[in-house]
Amino acid sequence: MPDFDYLALDVAGREKRGQVSAATIEDARARLATRKFYVVRIEAGRGGAPASPALLSQRITLRRKLSAKQLTLFTRQLATLAQVSPLEEAIRTIVRQAEQEQVRRVLGRVHGGVVEGRRLSEAMTREAPSFPPLYRAMVAAGEGSGTLPTILERLADLQERQATVRGKVITALAYPTVLAFVAIAVVFALMVFVVPQVVEQFDTVGQTLPLLTRMVIGLSAFLVGWWWALAIGLAAAGFLIWRGLRDPAIRMWVDRSILRLPLLGRLVRDLHAARLSRTLATMVASRLPLLEGLTLTVSTVHNRALRAASSDIVEAIRGGGSLSAAMRRAGVFPPLLVYMAASGEASGKLDTMLERAADYMEREFDSFTATALSLLEPLIIVLMGGIVALIVLSILLPILQLDTLAGA
Repeated sequence: MPDFDYLALDVAGREKRGQVSAATIEDARARLATRKFYVVRIEAGRGGAPASPALLSQRITLRRKLSAKQLTLFTRQLATLAQVSPLEEAIRTIVRQAEQEQVRRVLGRVHGGVVEGRRLSEAMTREAPSFPPLYRAMVAAGEGSGTLPTILERLADLQERQATVRGKVITALAYPTVLAFVAIAVVFALMVFVVPQVVEQFDTVGQTLPLLTRMVIGLSAFLVGWWWALAIGLAAAGFLIWRGLRDPAIRMWVDRSILRLPLLGRLVRDLHAARLSRTLATMVASRLPLLEGLTLTVSTVHNRALRAASSDIVEAIRGGGSLSAAMRRAGVFPPLLVYMAASGEASGKLDTMLERAADYMEREFDSFTATALSLLEPLIIVLMGGIVALIVLSILLPILQLDTLAGA
């Protein structure tokens, strides 16, 4: 008679693992039911192994966190299903229709926690890397107030908005980066493969070559003979920069310098302000304590200068100050956000005003990136064309000089 490994709960809610002998898996379930066990998982035995170590080790090895896109999709699906079905059934349905194995594993552990009787926010701690602290705090607030479906809807909206902004940032950076890389590759190929072939034609000429030609030939010879040294130097510089950025003092100085840049600094500040404003709006609308939400948000800020400013806001509010006054003293937030926060506090509609501020700053970001891209693309093309023109001119000048001497 075959053995089946099982995971079940007893009448006291305690987890039970073991093996049961039965002719079929249905008989095994029936035998466990006579013991008053609620079966969570049952599968064919592994030759007397106590708890399926091969399966467990594989699960530990393959476990990964959900990506931002996967978390957004899960939140939207759960927000929809939780309105029409029990939470356990909604999560089980999402697990079944998930296509990626890692998603099924992560959500399966969350589903197992819910089946065991844990709250959803507690079950999500089993996969803490996939569910950030702020996410779990908002879920806990929804469970405590009995408005979990509404909170999940707001969380889904927040996740989708943030995904949209991330997509726009990637789009804004990807095209000029690829264009610049192609331009550098073209110039490097000209200097390494084309110029040396042309230079050979001038070796037998007894005339002094033009200065521009000699400079291009010298640079080409350096790239051909010392490209490996240049590669090592770039790698070493990258390593030193990486090590330097790990030092808190250096990282703080770099982040503050970025904020002082004319265009990039404004872009970083506005993106941070828009994200903070929308997150706070969602938390206030969900009745999550503002101080708790701010504290959890601080750790997600990458720029150290902005993180320090956000920490100062937390301390100011903890001391009894208002959100708008703390933002004003920080000095790194757009005046519009400070004014909208003050208006929201005065009118009792802080979530609405913060939401409008986030909408406005995101529209400003869209306009800014569209303008910047429209200027950056022709600038890179003109710069590349100028460099190529100099290389071509350095080759043509000796030829024109020889024609002039021959005509004389």
